[in-house]
Formats: sequence, structure tokens, C-alpha cells
Amino acid sequence: MKTHLLKLILEVSLPITFFIVVFIFFFFFRRKTESNELQNDVESPYEKQNFSGSETEEEEEEELVIFNGGEDLTICDILEAPGEVIGKSSYGTLYKASLQRSGKVRVLRFLRPLCAVRLEPKEFDGVIESLGILRHDNLVPLLGFYVGNRGEKLMIHPFFGSGNLSEFIRCGDVESHKWSNILSITTGIAKALDHLHTGMQKPIVHGNLKSKNILLDQSFRPRVSDFGLHLLLNLAAGQEMLEASALEGYKAPELMKMKEVSKESDVYSFGVIMLELVSSKLPTNKSSTSYVLDHERLLDLCRAEVLGRGEEDMTKEYVLEYIEIAMSCCSPSPSLRPSFKQVLRKLEEIKN
Repeated sequence: MKTHLLKLILEVSLPITFFIVVFIFFFFFRRKTESNELQNDVESPYEKQNFSGSETEEEEEEELVIFNGGEDLTICDILEAPGEVIGKSSYGTLYKASLQRSGKVRVLRFLRPLCAVRLEPKEFDGVIESLGILRHDNLVPLLGFYVGNRGEKLMIHPFFGSGNLSEFIRCGDVESHKWSNILSITTGIAKALDHLHTGMQKPIVHGNLKSKNILLDQSFRPRVSDFGLHLLLNLAAGQEMLEASALEGYKAPELMKMKEVSKESDVYSFGVIMLELVSSKLPTNKSSTSYVLDHERLLDLCRAEVLGRGEEDMTKEYVLEYIEIAMSCCSPSPSLRPSFKQVLRKLEEIKN
């Protein structure tokens, strides 16, 4: 009887024990796999990872290219700095990082390896050099560019704590409604774009101009960021950037592909931002399935919004002249859009 009972217990307990062992093994194997996946997260610039897609490929030497203003940067500072994610896109991640040695706060732009353009080293270095030497009071400078030994890429910029223009426009603060601030910000953006288009030996098209990509310092001086970023992205990533711009209302109507961006398409995006500044409204009509900028509707909003503020230094004539400049920038025909030098002359006439 006891033998029969013992046999029965073993028959029942052995399968249960087997399943428990299998479950424990599977659980720990799964945890280990997830841990390895987390360690290999390609969004983290602080881990030395294999971005090449093959462990057998020869690793490159890590390199830090420094430009004016980034003389205090070191590779260790960049890789060991505590970082906070402040922005994400389909092609990369932005980190706010505090450098341990200098105590300065920098923005690290991590470019996803799958989205980076594949160029010959000399050609790629030429693009980085062009972006790195650009300096203007209304541009966000590139302080350094890091390439890791496994292909990871980081762009290093100064950090501006006052936020971007999109946030400023819709914050409802009295400063965002001041006519003097609107004119000053508009003029600063135009100067930055004019420098990109005409101030260099080889013109640089911004390619992704929108109010979110314009930062402000404490005195509301605009700093244009993300200029020329499309030059570092492959065709698929560049097209995703363009489609996002279209959904937000900043894409010029003639553009079908990111590689077609031009000075004239930058002017169109600038005109949208001008209308955004005076109307305090988003440039897209969310009720429309086409997501096309409704110029006439926005024009009416501009008149009602700005003229209703009653500032002493603002007249109906000034506001209408400003709106006319914006509308000319948003002309459906690229050849009819003014250059930024022409825009600046007209803005000076309004200010005087």
C-alpha cells in the first residue's frame, strides 16, 4: 500500500517539478535577453554599442571634432555626462547633459545609425565642417561632433533654457503678444536664414524650418536650430522629416522629396512662422483632411488678433504690411517668393 502511494506521489510530482524547472529557466532566460536588449538600446549615447549590424566588422577609432566654443569638450565628458531626454524624433534623440568637468549644460543630438547618410569619409567630413564653422547671433552653433568606435554619432550644441518659439507663441504670456517682440523675433530669424543662404561660400538650405526648431534666449532673441540636418540623413529619414513638416503646415507645396528643398522652400516655411507669430494659432487646419495651411482663414485671424491688442506702437497699416510680407513668402509659386534680403528690407521699413 505504501509502495503504491509513493509511486502515485512520484507520478504526480515529477511532471509538476519538471514544469517548474522549465518555467524558472525560461523566466531567467527571458530576463537576461531583455537586459541585453536594454543594454544595446541604440538611443543611448552613453553606451558603447555595435551600431554596424555586424560584430565581425572592424571597429573605427572614436573621434571628437571640436569647433569654436567647444574647446572644453572631451570624449569622457560627453560619454559620462548624466543625460535627460528632452526630445525625440524618427531620426534621433535630444539629451540635455551636464558635463562633469566644466559644469556646463549642453544638448547632445544622437543620430540613429539606421537614419544616418552613408557618404565617403571626406564628403561626410566636408558636411560637418560646413555646419561647424557657421556662426551667427541668431543660429544655434555646432560646438562639436563625436563619432564613436562603433559608428555612433553625436552633435553637441549649447543649451537654451527659455524654450522654443512654438511654446512662446502659445504660452499666452504678454511678451508673446508685444508687437516689438514679434518684429524683433521675425527679423532675427530672417537674418539667420539670410546668413545660411548668402553668408557662406556654399549656401546651406535649412530644410526643416518650423517654430519648434527656433529657440529663444532670455531676451527673446531667436536662435535657429536644426539647419542642414537633412544633409546628414539618408533618403528614407529625410522623407519622414518632410512628411512631418507637411502635417504641421510648414512644407512648401512644390516639395515632393526632401532632396528637393531649396532657398525658396525655406522662405515659404518662414512665411508660415510669420503668420503663426501674429495669429498665435497653429498653421494647420486640423478639421481639413488635407492639412493644408488655410491662408485666408489665418489672415482673418491675424487681423482680429493683432489689431485687437491696441498697442501704441502698432497701427493697422503696420500689421497689414507685415501680413502682406508673410503672404508673399507663402506664395504657391516659388519664383514669386522674396529673398531674405528683400524680406529684411521690408521689415526695416515697417520698424521705421
